Amino acid sequence: MERENFIQDRLLKEFDVQLNHSGISGERIAQRINELATIGRTEDDGSNRVGYSEEEVQAQNRVAGWMRDAGLQVRRDGAGNLIGRWEGKDPTLPAIMSGSHVDSVPNGGHFDGTLGVLAALEVAEAWKHTNYQPIRSYEVVVFADEEGSRFNGGLNGSEGMIGNQNLEEKKKLTDKEGYCFEEVLNQNHLSISSYQSAKRDMNEVEMFVEVHIEQGKRLEKQGIPCGIVTGIAGPCWLEVTFIGDAGHAGNTPMDDRKDALVAASKFIYEVNQLPRQINDSAVATVGKQFVEPNGVNVIPGKVTLYVDIRDIYQDTRDALVNQVLDLAEEISKSFHITYHYLEKTRFKPIPIQEEKQQLLAECMEEVGVKPYRLPSGAGHDAMIIGRHVPIAMIFVQSKDGISHNPLEWSKLNDCVQSVHVLKRFIEKVQ
Repeated sequence: MERENFIQDRLLKEFDVQLNHSGISGERIAQRINELATIGRTEDDGSNRVGYSEEEVQAQNRVAGWMRDAGLQVRRDGAGNLIGRWEGKDPTLPAIMSGSHVDSVPNGGHFDGTLGVLAALEVAEAWKHTNYQPIRSYEVVVFADEEGSRFNGGLNGSEGMIGNQNLEEKKKLTDKEGYCFEEVLNQNHLSISSYQSAKRDMNEVEMFVEVHIEQGKRLEKQGIPCGIVTGIAGPCWLEVTFIGDAGHAGNTPMDDRKDALVAASKFIYEVNQLPRQINDSAVATVGKQFVEPNGVNVIPGKVTLYVDIRDIYQDTRDALVNQVLDLAEEISKSFHITYHYLEKTRFKPIPIQEEKQQLLAECMEEVGVKPYRLPSGAGHDAMIIGRHVPIAMIFVQSKDGISHNPLEWSKLNDCVQSVHVLKRFIEKVQ
């Protein structure tokens, strides 16, 4: 961990300096990614800045200093979100907002969230250097606690901004140290009252734009630096339990068994096939299961598993949920066992308006990038803000699709091109 510029040097090694124009500086972006990477740096050269931690606040403070240097008016709201405002020619108009987050998962990467914050800030830096003033005011936002590593449930900053309706549930949250949500807020000079006060009149915001690494391989396979997000998938989580009969593995004939694990195995395989019957953006995953009694010589009598179902369209996502439940019933009957399920969560998908996608496509063509559309399977702050205002998202190519890992990487050329697209887009939506 001796190298202070361990990220910056690697980013600049293959950087094309011809991308430095219109006030945008790749060197500045690389330096800032590197500076933030040193905050909460782990032994594996990863990042450890969990939500509402000292490290997250330190990273926010660093960004706040850059905001002030760029000429932005800086404030924090009662949910811990950092906001820098560039006043427009007509400050009475709703503002354009862009940004992301600087918290991370434990031992995560250096681009997830951070790139979106620095891309949004770089637009303001470019305007400062070119003496440009937009018609609408422009706000760079750093949302608090997006990842959710502290409470196993994130997006707390963006939910605070829109006015979350489940505050009583948040009060029940505790971190691994045993501190509840309210105590953690207090440690950050915040409170339940301040969190409630963070609710903003979203009529003050015209739209929100977020730059984020893809966390997948589609752009890499296409050889494209950045892409247009068509929508953010809304997850539905189902807890499905198959109940058969536990029995002795040696004394129970094969034709006289009610094996819950065999039924669950068929279910898992069939669930994997269902999304293809819906559309290209639907997905379904069984990533967790428990087998009981879980003995080497015991026929499994009970299996509980969890199905994560997502799509960017609500009607097809819900249709897939129904197909999964129909499949569970069909399999339980064919194996002469029973089943039951619980719906653990269901979030509304956020499709992105076609006109916003088309405008992004025009901006990409203008900077020499082939427009490419792709869905977002992961949740983002844009998903929360998008419940109230129009959104747009730009994905940046991720090496090998790796994310939430010290190996997470995006080339500086790709990052800078995404900033050029973002800048043009924001200037066009005035």
